[in-house]
Amino acid sequence: MIMRPGQQLLLPAQPLFIWGSLLVALLVNMVPLGRTPWMPDVLALVLVFWSVHQPLRVGIGAAFVFGVAMDVHQAGLLGQHALAYTVLSYFAITIHRRLLWFSVPSQALQVLPLFASAHAIEVVIRLLAGGVFPGWSILVAPLAGAFLWPVISILLLAPQRRAPDRDANRPL
Repeated sequence: MIMRPGQQLLLPAQPLFIWGSLLVALLVNMVPLGRTPWMPDVLALVLVFWSVHQPLRVGIGAAFVFGVAMDVHQAGLLGQHALAYTVLSYFAITIHRRLLWFSVPSQALQVLPLFASAHAIEVVIRLLAGGVFPGWSILVAPLAGAFLWPVISILLLAPQRRAPDRDANRPL
């Protein structure tokens, strides 16, 4: 892959770290803080990150499994999160090559429609099943996810960054 000028060469991602970060995100979503409509979906954020950066390891199947786990945890309509996360992962994998050419703040603007569409899918399914509209504060959750994108990018790429090399004769 051709790299942008100034882009740092990364070490390969460890599978244990990838799946561990997904499990931690699942546990963060399961913390009983009371599900407020404006809270960002941390699991969706980490799923999109790994679908963009490691699409061969984390894909639509993983998104479906984590979605079913969230549906079982929330004891809601089975398949609501699974469908939203599957669609989210599909579109993240679709745009992953284009997205990596942007800087991290620009990437946040690019993933905002993904988070908005996944959130809209969850709300529409909930409303079709007879639920109540959670209010207009629900529009804040995709924005919060986009604002957290740079933080998640820094945290999840930190183990892959190479130490600065002081050897001038070494090409990498």
